[in-house]
Amino acid sequence: MNTIQKADLLQKRRWRIRKKVVGSALRPRLSVKFTAKHIYAQAIDDAAGATLVFLSSLDPELRKQNLKANLLGAKSLGVAFASKAKAAGLSSVVFDRNGARYHGKVKSFAEAAREGGLVF
Repeated sequence: MNTIQKADLLQKRRWRIRKKVVGSALRPRLSVKFTAKHIYAQAIDDAAGATLVFLSSLDPELRKQNLKANLLGAKSLGVAFASKAKAAGLSSVVFDRNGARYHGKVKSFAEAAREGGLVF
């Protein structure tokens, strides 16, 4: 299977998930993306088309911790994202795994965000 086919399959998984997972102002969509080096998470209000809260491992405070895109990095970013979302007034979200399987890094991030106080 070549790279183009893999990218097409990933996009189909994203579309299939997005048909069911829609964020609103009361329950924004928590989208998480893992690259080879970094982690990106954002709470999105799909009705308004606006990002409410954004945090990544490139944030200056988190860069000091030297987070990687692994289980430990996902756990610390999940807790930090939950505290930032709570400060912005968000308490519940809808989780969007962005085409990735719900295990490993994605599961670690989600559980850490739940421990931080987000409900989903």
